[in-house]
Amino acid sequence: MRLLSLTTLLAALAFTARAELKLPAIIGDNMVLQQKQTNPLWGWDAPGTEVTVKFGDQTKTAKAGADGKWTVKLDPVPANAKPATVSIQGTSSKELKNVLVGEVWICSGQSNMQWTVGSSWDSDLEIASAKYPNIRLITVPNVGTQEPQQDFKGEWKECSPGIVGGFSAVGFFFGRVLHNTLDVPVGLINNAWGGSACEAWVNRAELDKDPRFKLLMDGTKAKEASLTSPEATAKYEADLANWKKQADEAKKAGKPFTVRAPGAPTAWLSGNQRPANIYNGALVPTIGYGIKGAIWYQGESNAGRAYEYASLFPFMIQNWRNEWKQGDFSFYWVQLADFMAEKTDAEQATASSWAELRESQTKTQNAIKNGGQAVIIDLGEANDIHPKNKRDVAERLARWALVKDYGLKLPYRSPEFKSAEFAEGKATVTLDTFGSNLRTVDVSEVKGFVVCGEDKKWAWAEAKIVGKDKVEVSAKTVAKPVAVRYAWSDNPVCNLYSTEGLPVTPFRSDSFEMLTKPKP
Repeated sequence: MRLLSLTTLLAALAFTARAELKLPAIIGDNMVLQQKQTNPLWGWDAPGTEVTVKFGDQTKTAKAGADGKWTVKLDPVPANAKPATVSIQGTSSKELKNVLVGEVWICSGQSNMQWTVGSSWDSDLEIASAKYPNIRLITVPNVGTQEPQQDFKGEWKECSPGIVGGFSAVGFFFGRVLHNTLDVPVGLINNAWGGSACEAWVNRAELDKDPRFKLLMDGTKAKEASLTSPEATAKYEADLANWKKQADEAKKAGKPFTVRAPGAPTAWLSGNQRPANIYNGALVPTIGYGIKGAIWYQGESNAGRAYEYASLFPFMIQNWRNEWKQGDFSFYWVQLADFMAEKTDAEQATASSWAELRESQTKTQNAIKNGGQAVIIDLGEANDIHPKNKRDVAERLARWALVKDYGLKLPYRSPEFKSAEFAEGKATVTLDTFGSNLRTVDVSEVKGFVVCGEDKKWAWAEAKIVGKDKVEVSAKTVAKPVAVRYAWSDNPVCNLYSTEGLPVTPFRSDSFEMLTKPKP
């Protein structure tokens, strides 16, 4: 880490030697400043240079440090859709034009957050109507590294049909709801990477210090050593030579050759799975920018380690908050959608790592402050891990923000498991409906429940709503049920909702050992 710090310092000094005022990409023309809170602005100049920043009637000064970095903090101001200018004077001067003040949100996660407007349902209509100059968009490129980066290549742009197609669909639809509802400018920072693991978004030094992640970090260090070994390099070179030979032979024979070239052993080292890679390469350059909160859609890559995710995910959120130094900012996430084949056997259906990951996501609501979950167990596609309906996903996230951050009175939280009582061969499940009532969708019969007896063998159950927040569950083959589960599978057939249309959160009443719990 000392070597990395020295490398970073030397790079900064090399830049500042040119004695030129420089700003990071996150601070530029067309940006949106977060209303009603302090907004840090920073950049680099020759060490010792006094830098003056003017915005409206504010004038702030700072001196560039030994590494050339300077930071000022603008006083809180209300939302303002009238374009303004930020003037910065150091060894040279810059003027940032078309700056607005409103609501700023990070849009992060893996491929389902990265999924674009252009690849979603109704993309032609959504793109054609995306004339929102007061919604501003910026995208952070995917960079994986163990060395903290100070900047990235990108720029804020006004939302328009010409650029929105390549932006995060969940991010854009979320921001559009806020913009149309609150009538203020909205800034959206698209920082997502398909296939990324949660640990790649976390400061490595913090992971190393926490004993809960010893297994993860020991495995990481072993893999790093293996991938950089002479043996791994020799094997890759031999495999590549053999592949080239086969390709040449196929070409000479006029035969098709579709075998992929072997991947370099070092690819993982700069990829989206290595702990801290995305934190250093893509998150660090944005940390400190004034935001209202973050929305997150990730978990597929960690499903096989769902037990660990119950600790890792809230740890990541807290790590972000600690480093942003902006308090417990709002953090809302999307629970995993339904995916993969529907299973007819109750035993097979309930053996699901995806169900366990969903539970870990649900538990995070109690592990952190100012967090919430959008349940989308009804919006997935069995044959596609990237469901195309991103608008409904975003609107369920937006409900959380509109209620918790902006004071609107709306239904926003899916019903959740509260308790289960077992008597006379039945389970009576009580849900927290948050002031709503229960209803079914599509058919009157309640679908999605299983029960088991002391033998822990699951059977499909019959269920019926017996009150505004209660469901009675039983199975003819289970005389004395001791546990009940709902929507507990990769792709459950389930149809229980609140009357406002929010699906009941998948749950289990038992505390049986998780499939994804590491074995000794």
